[in-house]
Amino acid sequence: MTGHQRSPDVFLSMPHPCSYLPGKTAATLFIDPRFPLDRDRYGTFTRLGFRRSGDLIYRPHCPACVACVPVRIPVDRFTPNRGQRRIWKRNRNIEILPRPGVFVAEHFDLYLRYQAARHPGGGMDDPDPQKYINFLTGRRVETVFYEMREAGRLLGVAVVDRLDDGLSAVYTFYEPGETARGLGTFAILWEAQYAFSIGLRWLYLGYWIGESRKMAYKTKFRPLEAYRNGQWAEIEPG
Repeated sequence: MTGHQRSPDVFLSMPHPCSYLPGKTAATLFIDPRFPLDRDRYGTFTRLGFRRSGDLIYRPHCPACVACVPVRIPVDRFTPNRGQRRIWKRNRNIEILPRPGVFVAEHFDLYLRYQAARHPGGGMDDPDPQKYINFLTGRRVETVFYEMREAGRLLGVAVVDRLDDGLSAVYTFYEPGETARGLGTFAILWEAQYAFSIGLRWLYLGYWIGESRKMAYKTKFRPLEAYRNGQWAEIEPG
């Protein structure tokens, strides 16, 4: 923070089992939730590798492990590969509709079906509407729920935060019976295109974890920049 704005207090969590890599111990840095947050401050934290979960702005800070790498797409240089172009064409009839970041029962029903199919027993399938909306939205953050619909049918929801310099892809959930569509990939393709169309520079994708199958997909989007040692640099293809 600069000028007259005070710097936030930063806390370190107690060590806990890693959610992504079995047998690993994790720890998390997080910004004092009482610190006043707006788009400018949120963007600053994002450019420093932080992410948002509800009102919590956090970043992994693990002992003896640097597997979680913040990544972002420079949308003005992004070019879909052949497989991504096929997914885009496969979903050409989908209509994207922006909705406010508030509870919608239809969204929640889809979210529960998605969690039950994709992450059973992972702790995110709690049928509590308040926990769901607290996870996806923040009190002082501009969040939009982008519906993916075909002929009126809800196929997916992409939850996105608006920043001054880009979009932050918070979470995407979709109809578990439609895996052949590649809706998760489609959501990222649409977000990158939309960010470019409104003059933004980046699509922040959160953390890439090369050892985690669930998170390794992010390197399929090229070019891709990673935040390491205090700076962003393009990841070399490999």
